[in-house]
Formats: sequence, C-alpha cells, structure tokens
Amino acid sequence: MPEPAHSAQPLTTLDTRPPCLATIEALPAGERTVVICRGEFDLGAQELQSEFYAVLDHSATGVDLDLDEVRFCDCGGFNVLLSLRREALDQGKTVTVRAYSPAVGRLLELTGALELFVTEHSARPEGPGAPAAGPVPGPVPGPPGHVPVVEEQPQPMDVDQELRLEVDQLRRAMRTRPAIDVARGIVMASFGLGAEDAWTVLVTASQNTNTKLHELAQELMGAIHGAAVPEQVQQQMAAAVAKVREQGQRPDRQATPPPAA
Repeated sequence: MPEPAHSAQPLTTLDTRPPCLATIEALPAGERTVVICRGEFDLGAQELQSEFYAVLDHSATGVDLDLDEVRFCDCGGFNVLLSLRREALDQGKTVTVRAYSPAVGRLLELTGALELFVTEHSARPEGPGAPAAGPVPGPVPGPPGHVPVVEEQPQPMDVDQELRLEVDQLRRAMRTRPAIDVARGIVMASFGLGAEDAWTVLVTASQNTNTKLHELAQELMGAIHGAAVPEQVQQQMAAAVAKVREQGQRPDRQATPPPAA
C-alpha cells in the first residue's frame, strides 16, 4: 500500500560551518614531520584538526610548521595551531614554526606567541620579520695559561609548565575575542560610533567598573535578548560615550546645519 503523501519526512540539517580554505601537506623528515600549510586559516580550518593530530601521532618527536604560504590567519585558525601545540605537549612532543608569512607574523607579533613555537632544539623561524639569531657563545678570553671558561647561558624557560600556562591564556583570549567583537558592533550601532571609538568605550567601561572585558561583552550581548545591564555599567558606558564624542569632534562628524530661512 503506498505511503500517504503527508507522512513525516526526515529533516535535513543545514551545515552552517564555514568552508575550509586551507590545506596541509606532511613531509616526513627523520624523527620529525614538516607540515606545509597553505591558504586561509580561519574558523573553517578547524576541519584540519584531525589531520594535524594524525600527523602528530605518526611523528616521533613532533612537527615543524611551514606557514609561509598562509595568506590569511585569524583567531579561529590560530586556535587550531594552539590545539596542536597543546596536544604535542600532552604527548611529550614539540611543535615549531620554521617559516611564516607576513599575515601569520602579524598575528604572532600581536599575541606574543612566537616563543610558544620555538624550542631550545629548533632554529628561529625564517619568515619575514623573524628575529636574527644571537651570537654563538664561546670561551671567555683570559691571560696566557688561563683555562678558557665557557660563558654560562641563561637557562631556557621551564618548557612544560610555562608553555601550558601561556597556551591556556592564549586559547582563552581567542575564545573570548568573538564576543568582544560582537559587543563592539553593538556599541557602534547603538551610539553611532566608529570601530576605534567603540573599542575605547568598551575598554574604559571595563576598567571603571572593574569588569573583565569579555564579561562586559557578555552583558551587552545579553541586553539584546532583554537581560538587564547593571546600572553601574550603564552609567560608565554613557560617560565613556560622552567622552569619546567630546574628544573626537571633527568637521565630518558634525551635523549639517539647517538651511537658512
């Protein structure tokens, strides 16, 4: 008997994930594996996480990242690299960056994360703007008959504990950044401010209310759905908006005077 035309049919769930615009290529190099990354490392690059982990699993001591062909990298793509670094630490391995593009170098510079991907056994990255290698330590000269003494070098930072802490801090910063960006958009739309002024308002209100920036962002996002914003936050936001408007008065922002009668 044919099935009625009105019978329930399974619904297809729409895939709203962004497309992956990046690729990786693994090249074994002894006990390590070189991973050449290409394309755009944004939120869609999370699809590559399982591939990164598989490459790490098959390497003896870790992987070396070549990011010279990465045209774009934001916090979503950077989170993928941080996750790989954390997984390597859990396995007793290392992840280094051997080269990077200007886009990646900018992100590493802004986050101060370059040292997370450099070990005492790896060379400095070769990308543009990479710091030059320091002088090779040698014997300290002395008078004739003096036994040369090699100058003692500073000990490298305590790798596991300190790097784990820094990775956690960076991962937390990357997770909270999208909410902060949304909050900045809310301030821009609500008060007619530019991106820079909206950022100043958020930072000022955060400091004056002793509220972490990402917590303030969550409160503003909650207001969109009807949640109440604390009165102190409202007052400090209003004061910060008034201040940036007062300091940022420019001819192009002034209202056009009404026509003469």
